[in-house]
Amino acid sequence: MISRSAYLSAEERREVTVETVIDLAAEQNPTDITTGAIAKRMGVTQGALFRHFPSKDAILQAVMEWVSERLLMRIDKATSAAASPLDALEAAFTAHIEFISEHPGVPRMLFGELQRAEQSVAKRMARALIRRYGERLGRLVAEGKKRGELAATLDDKAAVTLFIGTIQGLVMQSLIAGDIKRLRASAPGAFALYRRAIEAAR
Repeated sequence: MISRSAYLSAEERREVTVETVIDLAAEQNPTDITTGAIAKRMGVTQGALFRHFPSKDAILQAVMEWVSERLLMRIDKATSAAASPLDALEAAFTAHIEFISEHPGVPRMLFGELQRAEQSVAKRMARALIRRYGERLGRLVAEGKKRGELAATLDDKAAVTLFIGTIQGLVMQSLIAGDIKRLRASAPGAFALYRRAIEAAR
């Protein structure tokens, strides 16, 4: 039987490769994923894989690009439709949780890259993603304070750190429990606590 991927264009093959790596990362330790395992899952030879990526690091770099582009795009879309900065923060929180629920291999890849001792391109990209994400959140927090929605004395940087840290904590707990479904179930309550911590007194 000939694999469907044999008929893909170069761009489509790269996309399928990235999605395959993310799927594999949801099932096993990302550092243990080999090019042989990727090729086997795709139904192609390693030689075919290396025609599109010169190395495993190049594949990981493509994964980080995919994650960064799609996560930030989803966050931007969710926040642009919100009626206020506080609603936008909630929309961003929900969109992020949904993204992870749909792609549970993503946080495992990010955590794995950030824990690597060496300064790989993928690791730098993971850090850049967190920085760009934080900048978006920081603008929402600043606008929320300006409009009087958020406490005037709120520490902007701490609010951003707590936002990201809350999601990371929920993700870590779901990974430890081996149940990604608990992520969606726990998210509303966690954001409600976050919201009470940052919003202005009424």
